[in-house]
Amino acid sequence: MKKKAAFICNSASTVDRVYYPELREKMSAVFDFAPSVYGSRELEGSLDELSDAVYLFSTWGMPHIESADVRRFFPSAKALFYGAGSVQGFAREFLENGIAVFSAWGANGYAVAEFTVAQILLATKGYFNRIHRPSHGVWDTRSTPYNFTGNRGAKIGIIGAGMIGRQVINMLKYFGGFDVFVFDPFLPDDAAVKLGVVKTDLHTLFSTCGVVSNHLANNEKTRGMIDYSCFSLMPENGVFINTGRGAQVVEDDMIRALKEYPGRIALLDVTDPEPPKPDSELYKLENVFLSPHIAGTLGNEVWSMADVMWEECLAFDAGEPTRYGVTLKMLETMA
Repeated sequence: MKKKAAFICNSASTVDRVYYPELREKMSAVFDFAPSVYGSRELEGSLDELSDAVYLFSTWGMPHIESADVRRFFPSAKALFYGAGSVQGFAREFLENGIAVFSAWGANGYAVAEFTVAQILLATKGYFNRIHRPSHGVWDTRSTPYNFTGNRGAKIGIIGAGMIGRQVINMLKYFGGFDVFVFDPFLPDDAAVKLGVVKTDLHTLFSTCGVVSNHLANNEKTRGMIDYSCFSLMPENGVFINTGRGAQVVEDDMIRALKEYPGRIALLDVTDPEPPKPDSELYKLENVFLSPHIAGTLGNEVWSMADVMWEECLAFDAGEPTRYGVTLKMLETMA
């Protein structure tokens, strides 16, 4: 007899987008799935359908369930497989009830790292500083100052050497010639040596590196960590990249520093709030480039997250080693 499984998510359409048809066929051949996708509104009235579900699958739109209700809804559950990134909104309650949690943060993080590295490669060539904007009118490119290192010898600062930060560091090695500096109090010295990076404090990182990329975990300790004391140290043509979270940046302080030296550039895939408020000066500054939170997996890329969770489930079910399990300890520092 097949083991039972269920999809738990507030958006059935998102489940369909992530867990694509060919994969759903494979999953249904192995497990007996409950007949619907269960969100916050359906859980209370679906106790019978969910009572024998051993494995739960989800993605963006996973509802928050209070710890006291987790076992009431899922008395037989052994594991939850989340085909997306951050699990901070729901994982603790499941882990407290002895249900293993797995996240596809690795697959999602790889896409973020690719996006970041692409921006770094352009930034070290002065692309964002020198690209034509409508307000420039007709301009003579030969007279445009060029004082950028290019990729060889460029100093790159990485804030946070977690899953994504390390992927960025490792990808940069393929291009060669970068000097990478890292701020991460949780990075052991021997790990920094293996990564080939220089550990430093946050202020030294901003004053030393022409390009700084934020990959801090999103929690109360990191909220507002990047302020004017950091941004004021940026070189006059420095570039700040944020694909982490907007709340880690003091927006007014960043704007102040960008106004002081218009050659400074901010590449913001995330803001706080998101999108920025209608009256935000981020819309007005020519040295700010906004993108709508697209660094992570998009389009068919999201299928990779479902693939990873399916592989994790098969390994877990067979008693084999898994790669992307989440622990309560990890929740203290992960995104």
